[in-house]
Amino acid sequence: MRRFSLGLIAAASALALAACGGSNSPTSVQSTATTPGTLALNPPLRIASLNAAALQTNLSASTAGAQLLQLTGAPVCGVDFYYLKFWTTGAANESTESSGAMMVPTGSAAACTGPRPIVLYAHGTQTNKAANIADITDPSNSEGALIAAMFAAQGYIVVAPNYAGYDSSTLGYHPYLNAAQSSGEMIDILAAARAALPNTLATATGDNGKLFVTGYSEGGYVAMATQRALIAAGKTVTAAAPMSGPYALEAFGDALFFGKVDLGATVFAPLLTTGYQHAYGNIYAATTDVYSSTYASGIDTLLPSTTPIGTIFSSGLLPQTALFDSTTPIVTIPGNATLSAELTAALAVPSDPNDPLTPLFAAGFGPSYLINNTYRVSYALDAAQDPDGAVPTPAAGVPLAAAVPTQTLRKAFYLNDMRNGPWAPNSPTLLCGGDQDPTVFFSVNTGTMAAYWSALPAGLVTVLDVNATPAGPFAAVQTAFQGSQAAELAFYESAAGGGYSPAAAAQLLVEGYHSAVAPFCSLAARSFFSQF
Repeated sequence: MRRFSLGLIAAASALALAACGGSNSPTSVQSTATTPGTLALNPPLRIASLNAAALQTNLSASTAGAQLLQLTGAPVCGVDFYYLKFWTTGAANESTESSGAMMVPTGSAAACTGPRPIVLYAHGTQTNKAANIADITDPSNSEGALIAAMFAAQGYIVVAPNYAGYDSSTLGYHPYLNAAQSSGEMIDILAAARAALPNTLATATGDNGKLFVTGYSEGGYVAMATQRALIAAGKTVTAAAPMSGPYALEAFGDALFFGKVDLGATVFAPLLTTGYQHAYGNIYAATTDVYSSTYASGIDTLLPSTTPIGTIFSSGLLPQTALFDSTTPIVTIPGNATLSAELTAALAVPSDPNDPLTPLFAAGFGPSYLINNTYRVSYALDAAQDPDGAVPTPAAGVPLAAAVPTQTLRKAFYLNDMRNGPWAPNSPTLLCGGDQDPTVFFSVNTGTMAAYWSALPAGLVTVLDVNATPAGPFAAVQTAFQGSQAAELAFYESAAGGGYSPAAAAQLLVEGYHSAVAPFCSLAARSFFSQF
């Protein structure tokens, strides 16, 4: 089974739209209140309405659609897609209007009407400032299409923000991997959706009080932060399934600065520094404090953008892979020649022949690099003097650094690390990902959180590696994922797939791995939620 082309669902939605009643909505009223969680427009606009039969017919008409149906199962329900506009706050507590989706199951089947559970979903990293997960008629909205088919068409009410800084949001930046802001926005859109639901055209469908929290990649992090915030607020989470998220931010940042450069790092870096600069005001006095002179100008307003990321790369506004200088910076610590030598060696281009990811890490270095040497050395010194307990290997109960970091970016990671604060899940939690992920390292993130919670009662936290030997309740998901990867590799090596050499085909598989895991972890999450 090849990787899914999920944009096809959006095309199917567009075809079905006219036959299913269009976008008619009752007359909406603009709210004058800007309190977080308040609907800016009520009732929300219905963008599209699809019935189950039309969705099934359109998907079945293509090979990719038929493959997707094999994974999600046939649609049981129709889906109404609503565009929510609501109020929330930014990283510095600025008031901002934001937006998102509410997908409401419709139809006469028992699973589609009456009181239904809510899936609160957080999406992955987006560079497109105009992205709108509610717009199912947009062929590029693959993640919106996936959650519609996986959850809404199976009887779950889906609520998903676009995030502050995207779509119609009035915030001029995105608070990336900011636990307090992102969890607050998730809680705000949940309140807005619950206020909107009784006034929609799908009045037969209501909230049964069960709440499931999930998300992928950035959204996996946001989902875990939201789970923590809801627990702190005394709210009940029925079950949660954070997927492939960068939960252990300090450990992840330390690994990266010591040369394990993940795929996508040059995109994530400006999102992080810009978001944390707005939140804390101390990441830099000028962008040249962090970035090389080649890229520093304008980088604080570069992302998210309506300019495609490929164009940003080709225009020389960001390097595609080179986060660090390929010429190793020399570390000099007065009075400590041993540590100076060790740190200098640790900052060199990775060359371990026994690590299969060495070529990936090495690609993160080049002569035209993003982060300057002075900044990298300042981070490395802090990490060496006050190490994170999970680096290099997660262990039971692994803590953060013993003291609050002094290097400001590392301190931001520390503050937003999911190990920061005495909390633990109090309802069933599934952590899903793949141990070959080159973008969000599984061991450093999922492995670290599992170790951190190792003393919790058995069964409260379940870890699923889709790459592991199939076994247990998710064996079918693991088998399907691994079969999909094998078929994808064979496709790349075939004439139809371009006839790549085995090495080149394997590299393509690595490049697509992170996104390929998403549908299978989503299927595991749905199976997990169905138990409660």
